[in-house]
Amino acid sequence: MSRKPIVRPGGRSARVQQSVHTAVRELVAEVGRDALTVPLIAARAGVTPSTVYRRWGDVHELLSDVAVERLRPESAPEDLGDLTSDLTAWAEQFLDEMNSPPGRAYIRDTLLGDPDGDNAGQCSSYAAEQIDAVLARAAARAEPAPDTEAVLDAVVAPLMYRILFRPGGLDAPYARSLVNSLLAAPR
Repeated sequence: MSRKPIVRPGGRSARVQQSVHTAVRELVAEVGRDALTVPLIAARAGVTPSTVYRRWGDVHELLSDVAVERLRPESAPEDLGDLTSDLTAWAEQFLDEMNSPPGRAYIRDTLLGDPDGDNAGQCSSYAAEQIDAVLARAAARAEPAPDTEAVLDAVVAPLMYRILFRPGGLDAPYARSLVNSLLAAPR
């Protein structure tokens, strides 16, 4: 059974989550993910191992939770003035971040420690929110635009498939070609 921490902003729960997430990131950098154990993480975070087990269940679920937090976008997509430029810039940045070694590790962690799919769904929501922002700007400029699901299907899905299963040859021109094909298709 997947355990998801309930976080109250500013409360003890949020502080515990922050200290445990920080401990995980530091320990991954110092000893590597294969050496991680709940007692090691708990000691670094200043909590008991039972706190970690109760909230996350095991190291895989904890790594998944940390990955979801790390995959959360830090800012709105760049506004370059038109849909093609905005969506292309977003797709190239998405590819760059997700296809980097840390990005691929976060994707794997999200999927491995997430038996119910909640964390993967949250990551999908992050992408959808970013796409929504790009499409809302296009609508405000009265530009014809696909819907969010079409962008997820035509741009994000092929990128994620390639990142996970066929990472060779992934580059900005590939991301641009996906966006151009989507925007050239009749709506």
